[in-house]
Amino acid sequence: MTLWGGRFSTKLDEKAWMLNTSLPFDRRLAAQDVLGSIAWAGALLEAGILDAAEHAAICAGLQAIAAEFASGAFVFVETDEDIHTAVERRLGELAGPAAGKLHTGRSRNDQVATDFRLWLLETLPQVDQAIAGLQAALLAVARRNQTVLMPGYTHLQRAQPITLAHWLLSHFWALQRDRSRLADLRSRTAVLPLGCGALAGTAFPIDREALSAALGFDRPAENSLDAVSDRDFAAEFLFCAALTGQHLSRLSEAMVLFTTAEFGFFELSDAFSTGSSLMPQKKNPDLFELARGKAGTLLGLLTGLMATLKGLPSTYDKDLQEDKAPVFQATDTLLAILPVLAGALETMTIRADKMRAALDPGLLATDLADYLVRKGLPFREAHAAVGRAVRLAAQKGLPLDQLSLAEWQSLGPFEADVTRVFDPLEAVQRRSAAGGTAPEAVAQQIEQAQNLLQGEKS
Repeated sequence: MTLWGGRFSTKLDEKAWMLNTSLPFDRRLAAQDVLGSIAWAGALLEAGILDAAEHAAICAGLQAIAAEFASGAFVFVETDEDIHTAVERRLGELAGPAAGKLHTGRSRNDQVATDFRLWLLETLPQVDQAIAGLQAALLAVARRNQTVLMPGYTHLQRAQPITLAHWLLSHFWALQRDRSRLADLRSRTAVLPLGCGALAGTAFPIDREALSAALGFDRPAENSLDAVSDRDFAAEFLFCAALTGQHLSRLSEAMVLFTTAEFGFFELSDAFSTGSSLMPQKKNPDLFELARGKAGTLLGLLTGLMATLKGLPSTYDKDLQEDKAPVFQATDTLLAILPVLAGALETMTIRADKMRAALDPGLLATDLADYLVRKGLPFREAHAAVGRAVRLAAQKGLPLDQLSLAEWQSLGPFEADVTRVFDPLEAVQRRSAAGGTAPEAVAQQIEQAQNLLQGEKS
C-alpha cells in the first residue's frame, strides 16, 4: 500500500524505494503517529467529516494499533513506506472503509512534523532528568569534599589552590545551563503543525486551537507554509545536545588527566574502568574517553542537519527526511553517557593526599601580591615585586616559601609575617566572596544547588 500511487503507471524502482523509505528510523514515531491520528479523527468528527460510527471505528482501530506497538506485536510489511503508511494500512485492516477518511485534510507533511514535535516534547524531560542525575552525583561528591584542597589550573599549568568541591560544582553549573536551554526549547517545540496540510492549510473547518490543546501543544502554528518546513526545534535540540556534549567532554578530559599516575588525584572503581588485552597492569578511563569522543559525534550531528537545512526552498522538501535520525542518535548518545558518568563519579576514590602534595608554594604568588596590597602597595607594584621573588627563588633553585626574610625585604615591604601567606587553606578561606572557592562560599553553592534539584522534584 502506498499513499500516493494513483497517478503512476509503474511501481517505484526497488533501489529507489530503499532510498526513499524512512521506516527504518521513523518507526520510532509510532506512538506519536497514533496519538496524532486519534486527535485528528476527533477534529474530523467535530468538523462533520466523520460520523460517530466512523469515528468510533477509527479510534478503536488506532487504539488496537497502539497496543500492538506497545506489545511488539505490530507486523510491518514490505509495502510500508514509512510509519504513517504502516499505521494507515493496518487501520484499514482493522476499521474497514472508515479508515480511508482519516487522512482527509491532512498531509504527511504536517503529520510527520507533528509526530516529530510530539516525540521531542516527550523526550526533553528524559534528557533533562539524565542531566540532573549527573548533577546530583557531582553535588554528592562535592558535599563530601568541601575542605579537600587541590590545585586549580589555567593553561593546564598549576595556578591557585581551590577546593575539590568548588571544582566539581563548576561542572554542575555548566550542566544547569544545558538544562535551562532544554527547558527554553519546549515553548518553540510545542507549536502544532497539524491542520496545515501539505503547505496551504486544510480546506475543512478544523478547530486547530482545540486540536492543539488536545495534543498538549501550546498553540497552533501561525503560518502553514512555515509550519511544514520548520525544523528549528530539531536544530536547536541538536545544538543543546552538542553543547552538553562539550561540557561532558571538558569534565571527561579532566577525569582522564586526574586519574593518570602523574596526577593520581582520583581512582576510578573497577566497575567503571576497563583493562588492556595486552598489558595486565592497565586500568583505563575508557568511559570518559568515550564521552569525550562522542562530543565530536554530537557536534557532527548538529553540523549535518544545519547543512541539510541550508538553502532549502520554501515549505516541505524531501531533504527534511534527514532531520529525525540525528535527533534520535543524539538523544540515545546522551541517555547512554550521562548515567555512566554519574556512576563513575559517585564510586571513584578521592586521593586528597595527592592533591595536597601538588600544592606548590608558587601557587600562592597571587596571595603574596594581595599581602602587599593590604600593606598599601598598589597592585601593579605588588605584582612586580612578587614576580621578582619568583625569579629569585627559581635562580636559587628554591621553593618560593624558602626565601630568607632578608631576601624578601630586599624585594619589597615584606615582613616576618610573610610566611603565613603560604598556608593554602588560609589562601582558600580568604576567597569567600559569593562564587569563590572558600569552604563557606562553597557551602552556599551546595545549598543553592541542592535547593535547585529538590525544588524541581517537588
